[in-house]
Amino acid sequence: MSVPRNARSVSRLVTKASGSNFYYAFLFLPKPKREAIYAVYAFCRLSDDLVDEAKAGGDPAAALTRWRKELDAYFRDSVGHPVIVAAGQAARRFSIPKTHFEELLNGMEMDLTRTRYATFEELYSYCYRVASVVGLICIEIFGYQNPRTREYAERLGIAFQLTNILRDLSVDAERGRIYLPQDELRRFGYSEDELLAGTYNDAFVELMRFQCERARDYFRTAMAALPPEDRRSLLAAQIMRSTYYRLLLKIEQEHYNVFQANIALPKSHKLLLAAGLWLRSTLTFK
Repeated sequence: MSVPRNARSVSRLVTKASGSNFYYAFLFLPKPKREAIYAVYAFCRLSDDLVDEAKAGGDPAAALTRWRKELDAYFRDSVGHPVIVAAGQAARRFSIPKTHFEELLNGMEMDLTRTRYATFEELYSYCYRVASVVGLICIEIFGYQNPRTREYAERLGIAFQLTNILRDLSVDAERGRIYLPQDELRRFGYSEDELLAGTYNDAFVELMRFQCERARDYFRTAMAALPPEDRRSLLAAQIMRSTYYRLLLKIEQEHYNVFQANIALPKSHKLLLAAGLWLRSTLTFK
């Protein structure tokens, strides 16, 4: 069964309109894989928006429940929202377990029930659900041979989410959310009230240095887990890795002042980065 044209179009438009760092990584994929990735990304984007972009007076928990039911309906009867249809078709074509999509929604649901994390171990569970699971979905579409590639996807997802958390401290604080572990705030002598107020001081710099080093370590261990035989098929993941690693470097270059600095890469930079890695991969594997 082919994916309805409107489902493909909606997924592509959602992905492009988001301005995501991932969009340019997808451009060099073969069309069937690119369309599947657009569908998965659009599903992730709309799921996240149900939680973070709820209208005043809306009920994000109820909206997320309805979205879950739409997902169930697709896997049961092959009907649903165009984005769910496209994502469901991608799941069937590339043998992606439905449980991955359910686990992703479990992560989104955590944002409705938790605004603080006592330890990094608690935060890891959240990061795994909202980011590592996406990586595990993506590698099924990209294709891989070695089961260890799943470890690569998990660790890289954690690295991405930690980078997102550090970049978005101010935005999340405005929503009343603090993702940095509470025990680490205490260890570095930086209070929750200071974070919510956007206070930039020596304690914050030391706290951020520690957090950035942790993210760096996940980038490093992800690369160490990537089997050589799967490097070519995971070019898109490598483009995403390079983009996010540069965001982490930018945080460090701005002396961790994410309250004031614009932590983003220009579109032209992301496109050149993607094209350069694609060209290098093409020449390497000829």
